Amino acid sequence: MPGHAANRRILQPCHQRTGLSKRRLFSTLNFLEPSMEKLLSPLKIGQRTLPNRVIMAPLTRSRASQPGDVPSALNALYYTQRATAGLIVTEATQVSRQGQGYALTPGIYTDAQEAGWKQVVQAVHAADGHIALQLWHVGRISHSLLQENGGAPVAPSALIANNSQCFVVHPDGTAGNVPTEMPRALALEEMPGIVAQYRQAAVRGKRAGFDFLELHAANGYLLQQFLSTNSNQRTDAYGGSLENRARLTLEALDALIDEMGAQQIGVRLSPHFTGMDMADTEAEASALYLAKAFSQRGIAYLHIAEPDWIGGPELTDVFRAQIREAFNGALIFCGGYTADEAQALIGRGTADAVAFGRPYIANADLVEKFRQGAELNRPDSTTFYGGAEKGYTDYPTLDMQPA
Repeated sequence: MPGHAANRRILQPCHQRTGLSKRRLFSTLNFLEPSMEKLLSPLKIGQRTLPNRVIMAPLTRSRASQPGDVPSALNALYYTQRATAGLIVTEATQVSRQGQGYALTPGIYTDAQEAGWKQVVQAVHAADGHIALQLWHVGRISHSLLQENGGAPVAPSALIANNSQCFVVHPDGTAGNVPTEMPRALALEEMPGIVAQYRQAAVRGKRAGFDFLELHAANGYLLQQFLSTNSNQRTDAYGGSLENRARLTLEALDALIDEMGAQQIGVRLSPHFTGMDMADTEAEASALYLAKAFSQRGIAYLHIAEPDWIGGPELTDVFRAQIREAFNGALIFCGGYTADEAQALIGRGTADAVAFGRPYIANADLVEKFRQGAELNRPDSTTFYGGAEKGYTDYPTLDMQPA
């Protein structure tokens, strides 16, 4: 799919950060047993004890089976290969047809999709792994070709996301990137229906057997569109003040808690994220307000996607300390870290775990490679999005190497 990878790297902010060279990220890791002690130590998140603090970040791979955007046996193999991660967070998974912004991404709103995910979960659990389902509504980052009956995408306000694209299949069967279309503003009476989409996704995720559900409130998608001062121009109960802009995120979160229990819920935020035409003048205040609200609800973890890989400002140590103080659950940071940087972040008490994105594409046995200080495979960017086994389940692991 020409051009697809270049755009879709925006989807997951755990790719290499600005300032970290590929040589540094993918070179041999010369820190053996003692220096990896904290990163590879167990961690209790909610009611689950994870075997280590190496988290597999959500990575969109555009390989859901068709028709119907259904997880398949190939997806189950991919995740099972990576089951030694402390926790796998699945690729972003749309909670409805309305919530889809890219062709070939999986959903969790039909019986077939639920059954597909159940197959994935059972395979990961059989390999002694833990897995969270990331729940996603893209909002305005969509196109009428992806919407039911060719409708317009929805958003807090009728403001197009400039310089943003989505991936579609055209009526003639060709596929490619197209600019996002002008969304329509959600009416006030539609808001309970949006919350209901998340609730039903939680019901299905629980039935599929996931260990956790992760609410995706980051990276320029619907919930962050409501949070951000530039994309939310509403004057009703969901706009204006910080508390109003945060209302939908907390209502969706409460729906997940009702169905799954707070100790099996995580949330992803991306303060200062500037992709997808985001420009929030209250980014840190919003994140801290939400972190305190999450603590009051007793959720299991908060997953912070760092913005500087996409051009946003680097998070400051002061802000990190404030987040640490505001949130009383497990705190995960994601942002192009090397193993030694992750070890240091955990050692300082700033993070409880660190999520790795791109390294997990090419290194299913990433935990063992960190343990041994082994060289990492380099990922093939031409296979990131779409396709089959190549660049997905065929990377070599240490146990495949000659003695």
